[in-house]
Amino acid sequence: MSVLVQREAAAIREEWLGWALSTLPADRPAAEAAISGLYRLIDLAPPRFHWVSSPVAALVTVPPGIRPRPSEAVERMPEWPLPARFAALMRALCRELDGRLRWVHQPMDQLIRLRVRGSLSRSADGTVRRPLRLADGSGSRANNLWYGTQCPSWVAHYDALRRAAGVVFTPEQTRHFDLWAAVARSCGSWWPREGVCVVSERPVSVRTEVWGVDGEVRLHCPDGPAIRYADGWDTHAWHGTTVPSWVIKDPSVQRIADEPNVEVRRCAIEHIGWASYIGRAGLRLVATAPDPGNPGADLRLYDLRGETRVLLAVNGSVERDGRRRQYGLTVPGFLDDPVAAAAWTYGLSAEQYSLLVRRT
Repeated sequence: MSVLVQREAAAIREEWLGWALSTLPADRPAAEAAISGLYRLIDLAPPRFHWVSSPVAALVTVPPGIRPRPSEAVERMPEWPLPARFAALMRALCRELDGRLRWVHQPMDQLIRLRVRGSLSRSADGTVRRPLRLADGSGSRANNLWYGTQCPSWVAHYDALRRAAGVVFTPEQTRHFDLWAAVARSCGSWWPREGVCVVSERPVSVRTEVWGVDGEVRLHCPDGPAIRYADGWDTHAWHGTTVPSWVIKDPSVQRIADEPNVEVRRCAIEHIGWASYIGRAGLRLVATAPDPGNPGADLRLYDLRGETRVLLAVNGSVERDGRRRQYGLTVPGFLDDPVAAAAWTYGLSAEQYSLLVRRT
């Protein structure tokens, strides 16, 4: 693939990432027109639209004048017939578009699939699809397939093939594809039933950080909700990990001690800062030693709980702000030597770890 095509594909990826993270109000006329077009493709009349402010509102809302069948209750969403039909429609279109790829386009398809589709899928999983999973709560494969159908990553993939790699679609394929693309650009998630479709507005605030080699992003906000909707429903996140609001708003030694989830505890401690947390919690220093894998830095081993200890280390690589971050790792309580504790985190012996030139 030429450098020019790679650059154009990257620009298309960023364009679709912008749509995925958009906090603009939904373009309701465009969304309704495109969804109506998709209904027609499965031989159904356009639905009546019911707009809600967030995914959680969508899942608890029964549109006025609708008496849903027992099988269309929210808790039985995997049994709804229309999401499965639309997902099948999308898969059929993808197979047709894949059929337009001649052998000369195969290397481009592979790279675009990796650098555009894969990157956007990871970004969507780490941002806007997170609230959907939290709101839904079921974690069912059928629901995940439906939300995946709405993910802009597959749309961006074929858009990049069309615009950057020169793959030509038939007029009918273009018409069908443009309907999906219009929905992805116009609104949040949607839940189709016969006769009515519930559509969510976009969030009003999204806070992210870049974390991947292809510009992938994940939810992160150190001082408030990472994603918030107009009705007040929000999600807090620390470097991509969903956390209770107290981790961001008011982390404390006591709350950390009471928290059963190890990842939530880790995030709260990182927010306070490992050194500060160790001082506030009054952890006993077991031992300290120079770090063989990071010359000039020390390893410090502290008692945390009866069967657990904390190894305080310094990152071997420089952060974006030019500093080396201190971080803590939980290790088994039987370890008394900081070097052995560091080696344990890598699955090495103390002697093997001591031979490392430099860790990252």
